[in-house]
Amino acid sequence: MDLVARSKGFLSLSDLSRELKIARSSVHTLCHTLVQLELLLRRNDQTYQLGPHVMRWSNAFTQQSDVAAEFASIWDQETELPGATITLSVLEGAEVVYLAARNSVVSHSLIEFRAGMRLPAAFTATGKAFLSHISDFEVRRLFPDGLPAGLTPKSVQKIETLLDELREIRKTGYSCDHEQVAEGIVCFGASVLDSRNRPIAGVAVSLPAELLTQAERPRIIANVQRIATRLSHRMGADLSIDRSTAHRRKIETASGGV
Repeated sequence: MDLVARSKGFLSLSDLSRELKIARSSVHTLCHTLVQLELLLRRNDQTYQLGPHVMRWSNAFTQQSDVAAEFASIWDQETELPGATITLSVLEGAEVVYLAARNSVVSHSLIEFRAGMRLPAAFTATGKAFLSHISDFEVRRLFPDGLPAGLTPKSVQKIETLLDELREIRKTGYSCDHEQVAEGIVCFGASVLDSRNRPIAGVAVSLPAELLTQAERPRIIANVQRIATRLSHRMGADLSIDRSTAHRRKIETASGGV
């Protein structure tokens, strides 16, 4: 792939074999696979060029890098919750992958979020925020064999219970992981939208359950929603559309109006 990308012209199998010092038969097999994956295109003259799937990766990288950079530019401004951890993650299949995290000293003693860390989407606040944007049918397809083994005794274990949680998220515009990832930690999450008003990332504020009071809860939720809104605005989202209304219409359409 690097050789094709660097080349000023289009390379044939013989060219690739010679440059890479690999048997022509092996190069043929590799190129056939890459063509099937749309990573390479075979031209009419039997030479090769980069395929469209490379651009999809490029777009994904750009989106994730942009939102990560914007996240980093604002997280130090969000100092209202000194005992909280702030994270940014993306959805990959049935898991969330963390892109960035600012761990607080208080929360760090119970769980440390790290860039590259993966957790089941069904248990995390950001994962639930992502899943709330898709239909119940699509959620079931993500978990054909049921939900993964719980991380704590409070991790949701029934798909119907998860679907109930997602319906509530669509109404309120925020998600909650109440000790489903780590005992003693409560997380509130919200989705970051792109210019098409589709979720491209999720942000969450996590703090020890012992620090969470009913009086503080609205302020914490407002905090995570403000972070998500600021990031969404910078990503080009049209925030004039009420989020909960947009979610509900999209899910109803995907479910056939049910």
